[in-house]
Amino acid sequence: RCQRWVENCRRADLEDKTPDQLNKHYRLCAKHFETSMICRSSPYRTVLRDNAVPTIFDLTSHLNNPHSRHRKRIKELSEDEIRTLKQQKIEEAFEREQTTQELNESNEQNTVSQEGGGGQEEEAVPLTLEERENKDYLKSLFEILILMGKQNIPLDGHNIDELPEGIFTLDNFQALLEYRINAGDEVLRKRFEMTAVNLEYCSKTQQKQMLEICENCVREETLREVRDSHFFSIITDEVVDIAGEEHLPVLVRFVDDSHNLREEFVGFLPYEADPEILAVKFHTTITEKWGLNMEYCRGQAYIVSSGFASKMKVVATRLLEKYPQAVYTLCSSCALNIWLAKSVPVVGVSVALGTIEEVYCLFNQSPQLLVQLDNTISVLFQNNKEKGNKLREICRSQWTGRHDSFEVLVDLLQALVLCLDAVSSDSSVRWNNFIAGRAFVLSSALTDFDFIVTVVILKNVLSFTRAFGKNLQGQTSDVFFASSSLTAVLHSLNEVMENIEVYHEFWFEEATNLATKLEVQIKLPGKFLRAQQGNLDPGVTSENYYKEILSVPTVEHIIQELKDIFSEQHLKALKCLSLVPSVMGQLKFNTSEEHHADMYKNDLPNPDTLSAELHCWRIKWKHRGKDIDLPSTIYEALHLPDIKFFPNVYALLKVLCILPVMKVENEKYEIGRKRLKAYLKNTLTEQRSSNLALLNINFDIKHDLDLMVDTYIKLYP
Repeated sequence: RCQRWVENCRRADLEDKTPDQLNKHYRLCAKHFETSMICRSSPYRTVLRDNAVPTIFDLTSHLNNPHSRHRKRIKELSEDEIRTLKQQKIEEAFEREQTTQELNESNEQNTVSQEGGGGQEEEAVPLTLEERENKDYLKSLFEILILMGKQNIPLDGHNIDELPEGIFTLDNFQALLEYRINAGDEVLRKRFEMTAVNLEYCSKTQQKQMLEICENCVREETLREVRDSHFFSIITDEVVDIAGEEHLPVLVRFVDDSHNLREEFVGFLPYEADPEILAVKFHTTITEKWGLNMEYCRGQAYIVSSGFASKMKVVATRLLEKYPQAVYTLCSSCALNIWLAKSVPVVGVSVALGTIEEVYCLFNQSPQLLVQLDNTISVLFQNNKEKGNKLREICRSQWTGRHDSFEVLVDLLQALVLCLDAVSSDSSVRWNNFIAGRAFVLSSALTDFDFIVTVVILKNVLSFTRAFGKNLQGQTSDVFFASSSLTAVLHSLNEVMENIEVYHEFWFEEATNLATKLEVQIKLPGKFLRAQQGNLDPGVTSENYYKEILSVPTVEHIIQELKDIFSEQHLKALKCLSLVPSVMGQLKFNTSEEHHADMYKNDLPNPDTLSAELHCWRIKWKHRGKDIDLPSTIYEALHLPDIKFFPNVYALLKVLCILPVMKVENEKYEIGRKRLKAYLKNTLTEQRSSNLALLNINFDIKHDLDLMVDTYIKLYP
């Protein structure tokens, strides 16, 4: 509180005083406090409330007082200092670009280093008129590229196939460049006034080079904040198609200078089919190209489409071998049951998940189809209107990402099939050929017995993890107590595995009843029968087949996956959530974080005083004032005004906060993922660009045009 008083008084000369010195030797007049901060219990004494802070000051009178010397001043940088700082930034960016180029073009290594070395000698040499004009010209080009990135304008214009032979048309970049010339850009006009009309102003190679520099400079702004924060976590999203090539979107989590947990998009990595090669390239890009120190990585999570999970698990394993504290976890943006289903290494499960996603997308892109589905649900559930209304509401949400999405699907299956059948067999012109065709294909897929039995078994197996997964995406206290319930979940699943014959019999019966309701024939999959080529063992029944091919591997995999995701280290980290005051309160302030915090001992500023500091932290909240609420999240705890007096607690909370399993409390700091989804949704596959995507998704990040121009000149003299 003394520190707050000193800051509010603007007394820079008292900043180095201890609270004891301030208490003994300095006084503050009562007129600097709001009347609500003062207790008037006695006419002879003025008593302040416990949380009183001075707020009433005249901060303008010193302007008329020439003897007022003890005030903080914002240091104004001289031109030389500004030039020095800018040169440092240029050198940093250049070194990073040079490292990248050395990886890709080892043959040109010596040439680049010589050019880089020569630049320092010429630092003090004033620019010639030609050099200045060239810089202004390049700055104009960079401005156009940044505009195109921010506004999501593709570089190419018309497709060559669309144009008659012999007709020349400008691409989008040249069109904007010409528009700028016509609007009065003298630098560009001088450059191109003698150029032929059908000649490219800026070659594709040059555009690519400049875009890479734009991308690296914008990314570097985020990465600089990550490095300042020290600790971070890496998250990848589902593999996406960028102009015909598969890429992994990479996001990074960190706590910024304002104590806010942020999740920012930092770029795409080319996807490799070989998991070992992918692991090496993933590590190389993050450490060498992007300059992050993986020793500070405290978490890793991979949201992947079904079929990619096993490969990304290899990446996680390789990183864990090198960096044991980069804990492999679930990601807060993905429901546990969906995560587990996508990781099941059974082809039938991957096919079923793909079908479910296609059904969702078809209904989501056609409001008329949703109305048709509403009507079908109303008819089917006319005797249970409450359930019907609930299902109709669920259909208009992202129901494929819910914790109970397989329960929802089983309830909806009959309505979906009837609706799709009605659409595909409608002889009127109400539905276009695409929707009618997709409805026919998807109806056939949903009425395949293989799909029905897969969904029913997933529904039943994942019912054991549903409540556990829901708590993991709940409040901080829910996550803390969920970590203690994992043992019970694994115990239940192990019991299922021991009695799989009995459980599978019930599940298969449920699947056959649903198939009968949908007039679906109960049979072995056609692909299995074709593979036997008439040598089918008469003892193989549908029930036995699905037990061996689906139920057993699914239960076994989910047990193992839960053990992998919730490793001993991960559970220890979650136990440290008892540092959050509301969790402490629920535990009656009888907590023992010291034991669990051992894994983060090297991350603490003063590990020797941890025990004493934790004791003070508990006492602070145990004996708080009656009107003070306990902070219920890490976000609230990090923003406490006196958190800096608990440096070890602050460091622990920061590290816990960045674990991918923890929810980003403030939605405005989770915009990286939302913007990524928006970019992919709004941009045609062939028009996507990894460079332009970064500029579009991070459109609000500041950029230094001078830095970009100087970096370009050094790299491509």
